[in-house]
This record gives sequence, C-alpha cells and structure tokens, in this order.
Amino acid sequence: MAQPNRFKWLVLALPLLAFLWLTIFLLRGLFSDPTELSSALVGKPVPQFELPDIYDPSTTYTEAVLHGRPMLLNVWATWCPTCRAEHAYLNKLAQQGVYIVGLNYKDDSRAKAVDWLNTLGDPYRLNLFDERGAVAIDFGVYGAPETFLINANGEVMYRHVGDVNERVWSTILEPQYRALMADFERAGGQP
Repeated sequence: MAQPNRFKWLVLALPLLAFLWLTIFLLRGLFSDPTELSSALVGKPVPQFELPDIYDPSTTYTEAVLHGRPMLLNVWATWCPTCRAEHAYLNKLAQQGVYIVGLNYKDDSRAKAVDWLNTLGDPYRLNLFDERGAVAIDFGVYGAPETFLINANGEVMYRHVGDVNERVWSTILEPQYRALMADFERAGGQP
C-alpha cells in the first residue's frame, strides 16, 4: 500500500519541479545580454576569403589584410539604420587612430555604398565589398552592425553585436584594443 502513495507524491512533485526549472531558465534569459553572442571564431584565425575593394572592383583582398596589427572589423550596410547611427562614432574613433576595416554586407549597389561613405565620411582604412554576404556568414554574422576585434596574428579576439557607441567602446572594446596595441608595440610593431 505504501507504493501508491509514493507514486502519488511523485506525480504531484513533477509539475512543481518542471515549473521551477522553467522559471530559472526564463529568468536566466531575461538577464542575459543579447549583444553578447558567442562566436566559434573567438581565438581562431579569421576565415579565408577573397573580396573586392568597395571603391575599385579590380582590387581584391584576401584574409591577409586582417593580419599584421590589431584592428576592428566592422560589418555594415546602407540598409541598416543602426549602422547609420554608429557611423559618426566610428569616424570619431578613426580620427583618434583606431584602425578599422569595413566589411560592406549584402548591399545590392556598390554605388549606393560608396555614396554613403562619401556623404557620411569613411572611417575605414580599407573597405571590403561582400555583395552576397558569404564572407560575413563565414564570420558568423547574424546581421549588421557587428564588430570583431582582431589581433596582429589575424585571430578573432572578440565579437560585438550591435552598434559601437561611446559606452560599448569605453567599457568593452577599448580596454581590449589598447591591450592588443600595447602587446603589438612591445613586439616592435608600429601603430
């Protein structure tokens, strides 16, 4: 007779345990930062690619352009309103000497992208044109803007989803960028 009572207790406890588990799961998601999406590339070399320059389609670049010094790789597009919002801040960073490479993502018109840069300013040391978005997909990009911090060895050190603004720069990206630059300069690299 004792077994049916024990079974009855278990049947009553299961919904309560499921409710507690679901509550913990949902609360964890509620307090997580959606801009901190992990990247399988962190700590690994940038993917191989060959892409044309945004200004001159006869000039192509490979992943080698993302080697040799610390930098930010900023994924942007003219159709992206958040990219437009972050663009003035990227111009400010470039004026301060931050090395930024642009990856134009899925713009249907090279002319439109060039016009955007001519109108809003060009913070990029060079700009890659990824018309189909294949290279961005290799980086694991979900959408624009996304920014990758890359070390001098061409390894992805950090991925930021969303706009780069003063708060993101000063609290997240700048400390890491400055540390990479200090290591680079100690090793004899020129800023």
